[in-house]
Amino acid sequence: METKQNLTHEQRLELANKKAAELAAALDNDRFRLHYHLMPRTGWMNDPNGLIQFNGEYHAFYQHYPFEPHNGPMHWGHAKSSDLVHWEHLPIALAPSEPYDLGSGNNGYGCWSGSAVDDNGKLTLIYTGHVDGNNPVEVQCLAVSKDGVQFEKAANPVIPGPPEEGCFGFRDPKVWKHEDKWYMVIGSGKDGHGKVQLYTSDSLHHWQYSGAAAQSDGTMGDMWECPDLFPLGEANHVLIISPMNMGSTKTMYLSGSFNYDSGKLETAYSERLDYGFDFYAPQTLLDDQGRRIMIGWMNIWGAKMPEQEDGWMGAMTIPRELKLTEKGTITMEPVAELTALRGKHHSLERQVIERDTVLRLHALQSDALEIVAVFEVSDSHEEEFGLLLRCSADDSQYTEISYCTSNGQLLMDRNQSGQGDGGISELTIEPMERGRLKLHLFLDRSSVELFINGGHKTITNRIYPNPDSLGIKLFSRQGSTILHSFDAWELQSIW
Repeated sequence: METKQNLTHEQRLELANKKAAELAAALDNDRFRLHYHLMPRTGWMNDPNGLIQFNGEYHAFYQHYPFEPHNGPMHWGHAKSSDLVHWEHLPIALAPSEPYDLGSGNNGYGCWSGSAVDDNGKLTLIYTGHVDGNNPVEVQCLAVSKDGVQFEKAANPVIPGPPEEGCFGFRDPKVWKHEDKWYMVIGSGKDGHGKVQLYTSDSLHHWQYSGAAAQSDGTMGDMWECPDLFPLGEANHVLIISPMNMGSTKTMYLSGSFNYDSGKLETAYSERLDYGFDFYAPQTLLDDQGRRIMIGWMNIWGAKMPEQEDGWMGAMTIPRELKLTEKGTITMEPVAELTALRGKHHSLERQVIERDTVLRLHALQSDALEIVAVFEVSDSHEEEFGLLLRCSADDSQYTEISYCTSNGQLLMDRNQSGQGDGGISELTIEPMERGRLKLHLFLDRSSVELFINGGHKTITNRIYPNPDSLGIKLFSRQGSTILHSFDAWELQSIW
């Protein structure tokens, strides 16, 4: 753990990278290590930061404490990819080193979350400097790179504090350019209402406050972390937030129209973004194909994290492409590039799964799978059907995905999933055209990501079964079920 004081930023980066390499080399248990998700070499990972396509490559930064697999003074980890599938770890980009981001002890300071932009060929990071005990606690800062790897901090802070007294938080800047002006949204809250503060700039170094772009009506949390405001579809914008103190809802989106003259988002629709336990602080980027791509942190604060025992913690979701429907709802689907991971293919023809039957797929034994299962939902409104994942030989471990035709409720039950937290994720969804339910899922050793009916709803969860719990089953209860089609691919590791 880092204890030395009076070190330069470069010296702190050198210390962090050296320690990370040493600890990564010493990792000797891969029971929960993911095959095809971005995760830290060692230490702690949380929020994705600075997602950007720069000089033809995708860059993902992230909140990182390289010295221990626990939350500590935040650095910015860094990885890049040419295809959104295969990731290469780069040197740590930021370390706390200055009065506005360096404190004392093991917590309460650091280079907190933010974003990245291409400023005339210079990869520029915009982040929150957080130091408990400072007044103000949180300020907004810049760091600039000419080569996309080594970063120098600017004359910081560029925003020296919140726009008003009594703010609950002032962090996580997301910056973009519209026409000839820079825009920044910052997460905040006041008097029990989460809000997003808006700033504008001509140069990134000098910012003007433009008021609140959007705020809660009192029912959507008391502080909005990690805001991301972006255009999606024709004449529409979407604001993604991670509201604090809103019960089981950890992420939301608001869709509507954003007026660049007034700086206000007129919301037409709002909904929970993901219905799982382990999805937080997502961020998006716009790539050169015009796609809006999102990656989220595939964990959640306060959860049991069994991988900490092995010297690391945290992972990112697979990249997801966002689209906006005519109703103002978002769909999320895995990026097309992920098909490159597909290996051995397994399939089943259309068939009836009889009442109270469990069908074990003996040929399918893997902890890294993509599965697309399509069921025909009958008019009888009696049956319950679905899949059992990562089943042990004695059936004591499994993760269940089920759909009940009587009420349209879809569940992911991880109460028998292994060492991690239990709990049931639930949502309600109607069948697609011709009465079909499509379950598209990605299973990766200690995670499950489920995309339902073309990504109209998603569930993201971490699971921690024993390494030898590899069985996959289909089932039907209370009535018979027609399996329209079933395709599964064993997925290759990117590491």
